[in-house]
Amino acid sequence: MDLGIKGKTAIVCAASKGLGRGCAEALAEAGVDLVINARSVGPLEETAREIAAQYGVKVTPVVADISTEEGRAAVLSAMPSPDILVNNAGGPPPGMWSDWEREDFIKALDANMLAPIAMMKAVLPAMMDKGWGRIVNITSQSVKSPIAVLGLSNSARAGLTGYVGGTSRQVAGSGVTINNMLPGLHATDRAVSLDRGVADAQGISMDEAKAQRAATIPAGRYGTREEFGAMCAFLCSEKAGYIVGQNILLDGGAVNATF
Repeated sequence: MDLGIKGKTAIVCAASKGLGRGCAEALAEAGVDLVINARSVGPLEETAREIAAQYGVKVTPVVADISTEEGRAAVLSAMPSPDILVNNAGGPPPGMWSDWEREDFIKALDANMLAPIAMMKAVLPAMMDKGWGRIVNITSQSVKSPIAVLGLSNSARAGLTGYVGGTSRQVAGSGVTINNMLPGLHATDRAVSLDRGVADAQGISMDEAKAQRAATIPAGRYGTREEFGAMCAFLCSEKAGYIVGQNILLDGGAVNATF
């Protein structure tokens, strides 16, 4: 399918690996030039080289912490007026309700709610002036079905979801769509970290922990970054202009809900 976005430009945050990289690769395959960011220079530059070589698009790496004002400024200086923005950031650590203090919530809000809001505010005016734009926020299945040990993530991402619910309706008439993608378990470093937590807590092997968690998914497996990226590229395409303010689960059926 021709997505109709060849020659457009995109910022993809936290894109050196995992779901962010999957989104960057899918957009590059559709012919989109990219600015990608991450905090570690080596993996980021390697990813930029590999994507550019494979798909023949321009890929500009920007080493930055997107949760900081300085990091966002660096990314936006490389591409002030993107056609597409994919917001992404690593999730806060798991724990119990009794573990978290105010500072922990502030850090989670900065990374997973306030940073994507700031990025949206920065790029929306130009998108609206052009009459076209696509924003996708990578959140979590925990927005639909809270995960007890991910209370920090539940809180921050739910706040972002509420913001998008209102804002997306305000900008849709200008040809700009904002939607959220809600990943379940995918084969990423984040999944490895959570598997390790289960293994340590239960005194079992990593393979046993992964098998245990995969068994909770009707699809019987973890998702892939390629599957995730394909949905992102579609939401960013010309074909998706009538999809506004939606929260799309990619979880292998793990969340058992009608709506």
